[in-house]
Amino acid sequence: MIARSAINFRHLSKFELRQIGYFMEIVDAEHSFSEASQRLNIEQPALSQRIKSLETVLGVKLFNRKRRPPELTEAGKVFFQQAQLGLTYIDRAITQAQRASRGEIGHLTVGIGSIIANGILPDVLRQFTKNFPDVELELRELTVEQEIQQLREHRLDMGFESIPSPYEQDTSLSFEPIIQEPFVIALPQTHPLATQTQIPLKALENEPFILPSLDVMPFYKKVLTLCEQAGFQPKIQNVQATWTMTILSLVASELGVAILPSNIQNLQRQGVVYRAIQNANLTRQIAVVWQRDNSSTALHNFLKVIKDVTQQSEFRPHS
Repeated sequence: MIARSAINFRHLSKFELRQIGYFMEIVDAEHSFSEASQRLNIEQPALSQRIKSLETVLGVKLFNRKRRPPELTEAGKVFFQQAQLGLTYIDRAITQAQRASRGEIGHLTVGIGSIIANGILPDVLRQFTKNFPDVELELRELTVEQEIQQLREHRLDMGFESIPSPYEQDTSLSFEPIIQEPFVIALPQTHPLATQTQIPLKALENEPFILPSLDVMPFYKKVLTLCEQAGFQPKIQNVQATWTMTILSLVASELGVAILPSNIQNLQRQGVVYRAIQNANLTRQIAVVWQRDNSSTALHNFLKVIKDVTQQSEFRPHS
């Protein structure tokens, strides 16, 4: 429930805020009705009448007109002090509303995962908080399925997703590609292939593969296809590994090799090295996704920062 302010709105229906402004102007003119009327470009009798109308509505006398110039009564002094506070709040409300309209204040909820956290996310967050320090950012570490669900329920402003995606057909969502990223091979530091700077997929024919579940990351079907095109069926280890750090731990344990997005190289895991894939067109596109009807200016400011950061990235999407 929206709290009511100290202003009595039943009174506001009986007179205009303009009359309070006239009263404040008279006080500012050192109680001179004539000077205030000149400032306001209004006839003095009309100004006097409007102050009397204000006094009638309030049920108090604001000025002692027997004095020259008129003096504020005790009620007038209290009303002036409180009116100043009220106008300060109104001025602040106007300023804050304008800032909110420009996306300079507000709240933004962003879904993140390893798909973006190891890549451009730190640069995006650093730039956004620099440009918009008063926007409260809430970051949620979610799976793709959780992100999509919360976007549909309007509990999330935006997230990140690999494309093509099975959710792209959802007309309530907007997808915009931001990065095209190659993959690398992660293998144990002691592996014989670690001496090479580039490794062809065919060289992994006899290696056990550590792959995430295809149900969780269907993109890896493309990895299997490329292996088949290279002339072999990969030997997939019987492990349920989804999170990047788990996969790296298994590689460090010499249980197998893994094919991972190149942003994984930002993570230093003892016992693991990364090598480029030779002669294999293996890339993925990452898109930012948000509710199509989300008109939040803060959201669109965040999207612009993402665009600015990715334009400087070596993995920006091809036009």
